Parts: sequence; structure tokens; C-alpha cells
Amino acid sequence: MEKVKIVDLLLRDPRYADRLRLEPFGNKIFSQFDEDGIIQEIFRRIGTTNKRFVEFGVGTGIENNTLALLLYGWKGLWIEGGGSSVRRIESQFSDVLSGARLTLIHSFITADNINALIGTWGQGEIDLLSIDIDGNDYYVFDAIDVVQPRVVVIEYNAKFPPDLSVVQRYKPDHLWGLTDYYGASLAALERLGRKKGYALVGCNLAGANAFFVRQELAEGKFQKPFTAANHYQPARYFLWQLYVSGQSYVPAWGEYRRVSESGNVEQFD
Repeated sequence: MEKVKIVDLLLRDPRYADRLRLEPFGNKIFSQFDEDGIIQEIFRRIGTTNKRFVEFGVGTGIENNTLALLLYGWKGLWIEGGGSSVRRIESQFSDVLSGARLTLIHSFITADNINALIGTWGQGEIDLLSIDIDGNDYYVFDAIDVVQPRVVVIEYNAKFPPDLSVVQRYKPDHLWGLTDYYGASLAALERLGRKKGYALVGCNLAGANAFFVRQELAEGKFQKPFTAANHYQPARYFLWQLYVSGQSYVPAWGEYRRVSESGNVEQFD
């Protein structure tokens, strides 16, 4: 069966008829799956403040949750631990890096250093925080206090059903071993989010990422209850074959140009 038909069948579930659900708004620009569309819909509902983001675990920069936001004029920070990935980012994104719209930090992330790393870039309220480090995500999210994001996107381990609240043991030097041992269950992240003042407002159909919105912003704008039982999606990682936007990846970010309201072609700065 074609993957697009699978998604269509999934979205025929009556619960998705409620427009407060986020799954029907999924769409890929540069995200791994459909996160771009869900992020856009969240901010359509709650608005933006300063259009600042922090994302870590960005890989080579060509497939993550904030690259599309750069096209929309946002500013932010990327943190990446892989040396080869950092070199590709420095090459492909030299224009926005030199213009200070994007800051890149090369560092391995732990719960102990994350506030210092982010603090060299900025502090206070930001619109979006995206976490995907294939392991200590829970502990790093728990530790962050130098910035106060309005929206948090964080990877969860969909191996665990929504009634299991578990997290991997914290190990500062943990590296993902390409197995199903990583991260935290959705229920564990729901509890952590609630402790930090966030409501779980949805997950993407692939069962990869959970979306949290600051509690006071979520009321009346997203489907209740804000629980793992309501919003859990099982692992459907095969859907990556569906979420393909154009060619396989951006060949050179610097080749893109902005078209102004008057129709003039301008370089991104």
C-alpha cells in the first residue's frame, strides 16, 4: 500500500475530526517527518513573540525542526556535537552564520553544560526549543532554565505504550548505539513537562516527536486532555519514505534567495 494512503487511512479516525488535534496539519519542508507543519500550526494558534529558537542535535542542518523557520525570518542557535556535521553547516549556511541570524556551537551536550552553552547565545523567553540527542533528552530538558521556551519539541521513545513512564539511565557520555535503547517514554515526558509548566498538546503520526506548549497558552487551543494516553502515537518510522519534500536535501543553502513583497530577489541575511 502506498504510504500516502496509509496516512489518509490513519487520519480518517474520527478523533482527528476535532480541529484542535495537530496531526492533520503535519507537513514537511525540512523536518524529518511532518514536524514543520505542526510547528507552523502551533504558532498560528498561539502567535509568536521574538521568533527566536534553540535546537540541538541538528545533524548537518539539512533536516531538522528549525531550518524552515530560518526561511520565515526567525533567528536562533544550533548546537551540534558531530565534527563532520558542524563543518557541513559552516559550509552550507555561511551566509546566515556570518549575518548573525544563526549561531552555531560545536559541543557535546550534557545536563551539566547545556545552560552554559545556551547562555553564551542568549537567555530569557524564546518561542521554540527543539531537543533531539537520542539519549539524555529528558535530563537535558529538565536542566534547562537559562531560556524559557513557549513551545518545546522533544523526541520520545514510542516503543513504550502511553501507560509506561520510563527513562534511560543518565550517563553524561551516552552515545546512541542505533538500538531501541534511548530517551524516555511519552508518559515520562508528559510528567516532566507538567512539572515545568507545559501541556502535552500532540505528537506526530510517525511517533517520533512530542509537542509541548506552555500551560497558560494551551488552554482552549489544543485538544484535552493533555496526556500521553490521549496524544500518544506508536512508532511508524517507515513513514520517512512518505515525507519527502522535493529532492533529497538542500544542495546549498546559500543558493536560496528571498523574494520581497515588491517582487525583488534578495539574499537572506
